[in-house]
Formats: sequence, structure tokens, C-alpha cells
Amino acid sequence: MNAEQISHIIRHRRTIKPKQFSDRPVEKAIVDEMLENANWAPTHGMTQPWRFTVYTGDARQRLAELLAETYKQITTPEEFKPNKYEGMSRNAMLAPVVIAIGMKRQQIEKIPELDELQAVACAVQNMHLTAAAHGLGAFWSTNVAAVSDQMREFIGLEPRDRALGLFYIGYPKCDWPESTRQSIDDKVRWVT
Repeated sequence: MNAEQISHIIRHRRTIKPKQFSDRPVEKAIVDEMLENANWAPTHGMTQPWRFTVYTGDARQRLAELLAETYKQITTPEEFKPNKYEGMSRNAMLAPVVIAIGMKRQQIEKIPELDELQAVACAVQNMHLTAAAHGLGAFWSTNVAAVSDQMREFIGLEPRDRALGLFYIGYPKCDWPESTRQSIDDKVRWVT
């Protein structure tokens, strides 16, 4: 294994939003690899709580309609923003692939929900790193409609499970974004 390559991919990964995607299709083999890598995330008690529903082609329109309608239903008139409503529909159609992220609770609920949420987050990070390695931009959206009960039902999960957002994937039509981080020294405390 090459630690330098792994570090490069981790530091190269970027959030790239659907409006920055080209219309170039994403090969199914890459999506399959992303999902397989997600499946290798750490999981306390081997519960493997991640669930993914992949939307491509015309199925994205049904997803877009659900997002917009759900946003309209669950948002008060004071909070409703027309541009957000339009964005709900538009984003699903701008990304060649949209993956709905869900968390399936263990039947006996022995493992705490926080552990299950963190396992799903690790799975999504594995997908994001795999996407970056293939030159794909990705964006994990957790807007109110994407994490709603309506979305949970739409992706076939039970009431005790959770919808955790949408993962948009596409080839960027822009240059790969640069980024920086503050020094790790400001975020670490060693105790010896």
C-alpha cells in the first residue's frame, strides 16, 4: 500500500455541487466501486447500517418532485424560500447520479444510534474518496427534505430508521477546486 497516494486522495477530495457538474455520464462500474468501498466502512457490532438508493436517468425526476413537494409541505410560510424550492428540483436533475443515504437501525438496538450514524458517515467518506480518485465531484446534502420522514419512506426505510441525505455525483465542468486547512497544531492536544 502506498500511504502517500492515500494522503493525496484524502487531501484532494472536494465538495463540488451539482450546478458545477457537466452532463458527462458516470459509469456504473465507478458507482459500483464507490458502493463497495462504502460497504467496507467501520461498523460497531457488524451492523452495517448504511443503505443506499441510487437514482439515475428518469428516476431523478421522481426524486426531484418528492424533494420539492416535501420542502413545500414541511416548511412554514415564513421559512419558505422560492429559490430553495426550485433548487430542490434542479439539483437532482443536474447530477448524473444521486444516491439517497439511509441508516437502518439494528432490530435489537444494542448498538447506540450515534455509532450507527458515525458508521454511515464513514461509508459516505469512503464513497467521496473513491469519487475523488476517479475525478468525480461529490456533494452530501442534508437539506430538510433530504432527511425528512417523507424521504425515509420514499427510500423504503422503517420509522425507526433514518434518511441521512443525498449524495450527488458528477464530473466537474470547472477546474478542480483548491482548498486549505488551518494548522492541525491548533486542533490537537497531546497528553503524556
